[in-house]
Parts: sequence; C-alpha cells; structure tokens
Amino acid sequence: MILDALIHLAFVLALPPLLLGVIGKVKAFFAGRVGPPLVQPYRDLARLFRKSEVVSTTTTWVFRAGPVVMLATALVAAMLVPFGGRPAPLSFSGDLILFAYLFALARFFTVAAAMDTGSAFEGMGAAREATFAALAEPALFLAFLTLVRASGSLSLTGMLGHGLGRAWSSASASLVFVVVSLFVVLLVESSRVPFDDPATHLELTMIHEVMVLDHSGPMLGTIHYAAALKLLVLGALVARLVAPVSTGSLPLDWLVFAGSILAVAIVVGVVESVMARLRLLQIPLLLVGACLLSGFALVLFAR
Repeated sequence: MILDALIHLAFVLALPPLLLGVIGKVKAFFAGRVGPPLVQPYRDLARLFRKSEVVSTTTTWVFRAGPVVMLATALVAAMLVPFGGRPAPLSFSGDLILFAYLFALARFFTVAAAMDTGSAFEGMGAAREATFAALAEPALFLAFLTLVRASGSLSLTGMLGHGLGRAWSSASASLVFVVVSLFVVLLVESSRVPFDDPATHLELTMIHEVMVLDHSGPMLGTIHYAAALKLLVLGALVARLVAPVSTGSLPLDWLVFAGSILAVAIVVGVVESVMARLRLLQIPLLLVGACLLSGFALVLFAR
C-alpha cells in the first residue's frame, strides 16, 4: 500500500509535463514537422521558475492566491483518483463530490485572480470560463452518477475498481456515453482544442489564457504545471474507463496505466490536429451535448 502511494505520487509529480510533450509531438507529426522534444515542457517550466515576477500594483493577495490554489486543488484531486487498477492514496465514501468541487474551487480563485487585475480583457475571459464551467459540471456529475449506479460505490476507487470490467459486459452503451462525455469535459477543463487553444493569443478566441496574461515567472509556471496536472487527473478517469485492466501485479498494473494515459494524450493530440477551434457560440452546444450523453447513460443504465 505504501509502495502504491509512492508510485502514485511519483506519477503525479513527474508525468504531467510529459503529456504535453506527447501532444506536441502528435501535432507536429500531423503537420509534417519534427516538433520539439518530449522534454521541452520540462524545460519551459524550469525556465519560468527561474525568472522573476512582474506584479501589477493594482492587485491584492487574491492575484497571488490564484495559482497556489489551482495547484493545491489539482494535487489533492490527483490523490483521490485511482491510477489504473491500483487504489487511490485518499479514498472515502463521497469523495467524488470533493473531487468535482476541488476543480470548482480552483476555477473560482482563477477567475477571482483575473478580475483582481482590474483588466476588462481578463474579465472577459473570466466570464467565458464561468459560463462554460456551468455547463461542464453537470456532465461530470451525471457521468459520476452513472458510475455510481454501475458500481454501487460512492468512492472513486470503488467506482473505477475491479468491477468496472463486468460493468462493460452489462452496460456497455452507457459506459461508451460516459467515456465520450468525460473526454469532452477533459478537453474543456484542460483548455484544449476545440474549446480553447493554449498556444493562441487572439483576443476573440482566448478563454483560459486571457485570465493568466498578467501572471509571470514562477506564478505562470505554477499555472502551466497545474493545467498539465489537471489533464493527467481527468485523463486517468478516461483511461481507466477505456482500459479497465487489473492484473493483480503491481508492475503490470502501473505499466498498463502508463500506456493508457499516454494513449489518451495521443488522442488529444489527434483531436487538436484534425479539428479547428470552435466558435464561442458553438461551445455551449457541445457541452450541452456532453450533458445529454451523460444523462442518456444514466437513463439507459437505470432501465
């Protein structure tokens, strides 16, 4: 159990930037380029943490608290999610509620930090973030309710445990809907294409990136690392649903998890390569579609 927790923590700390590197490599492949090395995100983070900060005199402690809360909530959420077939280090009945609202807390402080700058530009991004989050959260909760029905457990470890393979044989249609819905939630929560583009700075298309324009140095590095960690956490949910393999062997289970989470990163890279960013008016339609898929999954399973 202690060894599992240590390996889990090692994956949490070391793996997130690698996922960004894999996504970058996939996008470069589709563009016919070599692309940056897989370790480039690690170098970018190291460079940001070595830089000094520039902080506006109009900001308060809320501005600095945003990145800290964002990273802290992502770390706690990572401890609640089981990686592969191994139990999560933190697990209790009802932890799925805490998991969802940890992201809500991070979003609240991110929005508050953006508005604390007094910039109308960042306020625009904060309004967009809050609007789309209000549509993403129901999809997440309905997906969790379906998994609760399938497993009979109110804990993420129980929901994504050894019984998941049997659930696929009895309720495969519902679980397919859940996988698609959670993948949409992953894209919007991680600010990926087609909802947002972390590489763009176009005023009419920015959502998350516009809220962090005033952050620099270690604060900006903390935000980027927390965003990558959120991608890992939500990707772990999708990976476990798609590959509910539990071998009983510690090395094999961790290898299966590593392969499945890298596969999720590859799929994200493929999606970003073949799709363009959606217009802002189309984003709510896709999020509503994710909510409906989760709702249909719950209805199908209840029949």
